[in-house]
Amino acid sequence: MFADRPEDLASRETVLSMSGLEFMRAIRDGTLPQPPIGRTLNYRVTEVEPGRVVFTGAPTFEHTNPLGTVHGGWYGTLLDSCMACAVQTTVPRGRIYTTLEYKVNVTRNLPIGTEIVAEGVVSHAGRSTGVAEGTIRGVADGKLYATGSTTCIIMDGA
Repeated sequence: MFADRPEDLASRETVLSMSGLEFMRAIRDGTLPQPPIGRTLNYRVTEVEPGRVVFTGAPTFEHTNPLGTVHGGWYGTLLDSCMACAVQTTVPRGRIYTTLEYKVNVTRNLPIGTEIVAEGVVSHAGRSTGVAEGTIRGVADGKLYATGSTTCIIMDGA
């Protein structure tokens, strides 16, 4: 289930009452809705563990650029999301995070309809920053389609 309206998203109080790991598991398990951007870009949270989050999805024709290839923003959004959500799994109750910066490298063209896994893995989880790396790989072919890295800032939620 994806959020259909702002009221469907978790309240600030709900977010702050949970650790980041609890929050991400609730999305994976359907206790909280998947984010609406997942419907738009055709992906969903499928795996969550401490320091690691995986999305599955596939680009559609709606995600192409004028040349008919998958737009770089699709790769970027999936990588930003899975890497930042991996950092989220390390954030303690009462704190929040946001992306400070991220970088994406597209290694090859991803054919429309190719099912992928986008995996974010934390390499540093500190009190005020988190760093993660990410990959997008084809499910059937195992090929690497893009890589990324991110730095997130972790803040008090009050």
